[in-house]
Amino acid sequence: MARLNSFYLPPESWPMDQTGAHVLDGAEARHLLKVLRAGPGERLRLFDGQGREGLFVLDRAEGGKAVLIPESVTALPAPENRLVLALGWNKSSRRDWLLEKAVELGAWGLAFWRGARSQGEPPAAPKDTWQDKLVQAAKQCGNPWLPQLVVIPGGIDGLAAFARGFEQCYLCWEKAETRHMPRPGDLGQGRVLVVLGPEGGLDEAEADRLLAAGCKPLSLGTSVLRWETAALLCMGLAHMDRGSRA
Repeated sequence: MARLNSFYLPPESWPMDQTGAHVLDGAEARHLLKVLRAGPGERLRLFDGQGREGLFVLDRAEGGKAVLIPESVTALPAPENRLVLALGWNKSSRRDWLLEKAVELGAWGLAFWRGARSQGEPPAAPKDTWQDKLVQAAKQCGNPWLPQLVVIPGGIDGLAAFARGFEQCYLCWEKAETRHMPRPGDLGQGRVLVVLGPEGGLDEAEADRLLAAGCKPLSLGTSVLRWETAALLCMGLAHMDRGSRA
């Protein structure tokens, strides 16, 4: 059986009565009705990015909207093991790529912060285009959860305060000794924050501030990694560890 096409319906658009009609509109409805030319009886998958998904049948098109009848709806419990990456802000064309990989590898969240060596200022809030990248990646890989996107204000002090909400916090730092390489379970168990600096790295004062706040130093080996490579490696390690416990 061919894989069903997936469509994103934001959480606030799901009706209280899960057995009643669901309405898909906007770009998602246009893609279903105009691009795919779906007709009544077409089966598809809906998801809300917060663990809810279901199988639906297209009942009719109505004023440019798609009216869907549910066959089944499932609400998954939030995972206990959650990895969040705190990424030093960069003006980087590779950010879109990293957003996609965060969905594919099941990261719980991405938090952007401004370091002393950051290139420019992050926006005050996550951009809609970032969310769009997450949705498209989730359609491709079938992940029912979209990573939570956060912009942390206040520089290094704001980041240190943000880190207090996690069971474990690790600081990826090029000066960390290799004896601090991640062990099985370090990144894939519990509520874990991994901090990475911007492309130019952390300065000594920032590293000292985070270590004093309780972050543990983490080494990813002797190579100097780009920030998105380091982020991908951390997400991959957590993904493999979670998979070994499934």
